[in-house]
Amino acid sequence: MAKLQLERGGAGNAVPPLSVISFKNTCRLLSSVFSIQDRSKSPLARLAPDERTLSEINETERRGDGLTKAEHDILPPGLQRSELVANVPYARIINTAFVYPSKPGARFNTDYRGVWYAAKSVTTSIAEVVFHATARLAVTGRLHDEVSYDEYLADFAGQYHDLRNSRGFQRALDPSSYAYSQLLGRSLVDSGSLGLIYPSVRHKAGTCIACFRPALVTNVRMGQRFRFTWTGSPKPSIEQMQSPE
Repeated sequence: MAKLQLERGGAGNAVPPLSVISFKNTCRLLSSVFSIQDRSKSPLARLAPDERTLSEINETERRGDGLTKAEHDILPPGLQRSELVANVPYARIINTAFVYPSKPGARFNTDYRGVWYAAKSVTTSIAEVVFHATARLAVTGRLHDEVSYDEYLADFAGQYHDLRNSRGFQRALDPSSYAYSQLLGRSLVDSGSLGLIYPSVRHKAGTCIACFRPALVTNVRMGQRFRFTWTGSPKPSIEQMQSPE
């Protein structure tokens, strides 16, 4: 993958400015199938006729998941095993974001390594989830689905590169292409950046964070659960459910 040559100063390849931030209670929504409480409800586990079979299924899935691969040093090329966190609440949830990136990637990452994406408000997180989930359903030609998402809250502090009100980085916020933003993310990761603060592309006035370092995802705890239901329309109904904890 090509890399941007970021330099301080200049126009096209300038490093985004740094901002000192202290964000509390940021929100990341994850499908409930990834929650520790719901691991027994995976598609295969639902077929288990008894506890012994369920245990065998869970062990098979555990051997194949990204974190088990990480335990054996099978990591994305840009991630070191020493970066993973341990002995903190929801360590597995944190590590999964970095160990198991999607193949196409997301706004600021490819499968080189993952990123913890979150928003300053649950409203922004919901808008981001609705956009991407609806786009996936549209590809199938069938806007019918029901999915629950769990809210994970986390705190962040430090110096982050900041795309808010930054000139020269509009391409990183392109609503239809990740080509430039992925180059920018890779170059910042390799230069030692902690992450990026940026305006939400899917929710006007929303603010998002892309944290590049597992150890900086702090004070993680679970919030609410939401059920998203698509019944033919690109706008799902959203129901707040009882917290899974």
